[in-house]
Amino acid sequence: MNKIFKIAAAASLAFGLFTASASAQDASLYDDGIVVTPASYSTTDQSASAYQAIKRGKIVAFNTAKAKGSIIISTKSNELYLVLGSGRAVMYRVATARKGFEWAGTHKVSYKTQWPDWRPPAEMRVRHPELPVFMAGGPKNPLGARAMYLGSSIYRIHGTNEPKSIGKSASSGCIRMLNEDVTELYRLVKIGAEVTVI
Repeated sequence: MNKIFKIAAAASLAFGLFTASASAQDASLYDDGIVVTPASYSTTDQSASAYQAIKRGKIVAFNTAKAKGSIIISTKSNELYLVLGSGRAVMYRVATARKGFEWAGTHKVSYKTQWPDWRPPAEMRVRHPELPVFMAGGPKNPLGARAMYLGSSIYRIHGTNEPKSIGKSASSGCIRMLNEDVTELYRLVKIGAEVTVI
């Protein structure tokens, strides 16, 4: 009987530790699936979901009427905000369009891909005839590690092989991110997410 009691007590202790561990883990999750560590954000109003941990982006105060999971890109500050809701967003530094290529508007993420191939638009090849007709995905590809296509437009949120351009107005209209940042954002953003460029 004493042996059975010891086994039961050990099982109870193990279950208690497991429950405590699970509770601590659940407390690190933000609603709508974005995982946030307790050190970076208050655990109030949070729930479990399937998103990956946010390690690259910076969680900031951000009030907007846009839905959770939406993206807002400020061309003035070269910042991208993934809306978390409850007055918070994840912010990443980006490169936006250079002078003469600026645009503003709203699209939805229509397609996502890893290490995308690149086919420079015909008008770009007129300006830069040295560009190839096609470039396979890879570290030297200007689209970088990930790409999220915006509606049926020619624009994308994508990685880059020019990390020094981040924080500047440097692109032909696409939104560039560091490869590490776009890889994280790629995991967080769903097909159909609204993207607004202002």
